[in-house]
Amino acid sequence: MQRGRSPKTKEQDEPAFPWNSKGRFVKDRQKLADIVSALRTMGAKIVLTQGSFDFIHIGHFIYLEKARAHGDVLIVGVDNDEKIRRRKGPDRPVVKEDERVKMLTHVRHVDFVTLKNHDDPKWALIKLVKPDVLIATEETYTPEQLKQLKKYCGSVVVLEPQATTSTTAKLRRLNIGMSQKIKEAVTKSINETFEKLTNDA
Repeated sequence: MQRGRSPKTKEQDEPAFPWNSKGRFVKDRQKLADIVSALRTMGAKIVLTQGSFDFIHIGHFIYLEKARAHGDVLIVGVDNDEKIRRRKGPDRPVVKEDERVKMLTHVRHVDFVTLKNHDDPKWALIKLVKPDVLIATEETYTPEQLKQLKKYCGSVVVLEPQATTSTTAKLRRLNIGMSQKIKEAVTKSINETFEKLTNDA
């Protein structure tokens, strides 16, 4: 043991907020409000971000890591299936809300996860949490909306995309690849059938 350093106690090894390792999904908004109030009493700097987190990829993980770096506790609002369907079409989301929520609760930079419903009032979660820092992406809000949001947040930080390809682009490439394979398989089957018919004739 080096001189001048005392061994770590059990308390020092534990996270600052012990409940971070369990009960991360908070569905009830009143319970979430109580958690936020308790965190503020402890002096925690609260960060909030929101999104679909569909077909989760490395860009999401980097984004969440950078978001968490802006405070002590990161709360993530996840769009429910109907909200995504209305915004992105009937084929989305690829991953259902219960799976997306579960995946996010296993991301070490995320402290709490809650669902955003399609019928929630505008900016309901932001107004409830009143984060010290709201993390957003460039395409989420207009410049005018960002100004309005500052009424409910200590500050708003806009992060650039953390991956070279978005989820939508990845899915489009996947669909194109699948379509091409189906086309090749159908063409091969037609050619083989035509060849067989020609030989039999």
